[in-house]
Amino acid sequence: MSYDTARPYLAAYILLRRQSKIAFVLRSNTGWMDGYYGLPAGKVEANERATAAAVREAREEAGVDIKETDLGIAHVCHRRSDDDTSMWIDVLFEASTWDGEPTNAEPEAHGELAWFDPDNPPENTVPNVRFCLQQINSGNTYSEYGWSKT
Repeated sequence: MSYDTARPYLAAYILLRRQSKIAFVLRSNTGWMDGYYGLPAGKVEANERATAAAVREAREEAGVDIKETDLGIAHVCHRRSDDDTSMWIDVLFEASTWDGEPTNAEPEAHGELAWFDPDNPPENTVPNVRFCLQQINSGNTYSEYGWSKT
């Protein structure tokens, strides 16, 4: 018996929450969605746990250290890429406690780190990030994005 099993990519996002705002990074020089705000995030590497990836991305992109035990699940999204060539499982973790001051720790990939109200993000927010934030605001822990084309 053979199966046509899905092989999605896995991405870990981190919502650094301070009072009523979260940290966004302005993408630049990446070749994808440059000029748009996203969250500190990245692919989960081979043999890496999603929580470890979130901790790594927070350190690499925002310059903060987070304990895995300080992460909570904010949302999970099964997403189809805009060009229909891949699919993703996006795991959005939330942290309200960390060590260090959030800063733009990857100036070669981000124009800035800025704090915005997640219920009213900038117009130039990465569309799937905006969608996930709306889902979180609605109390949903799971969503699907980009599948209407099928």
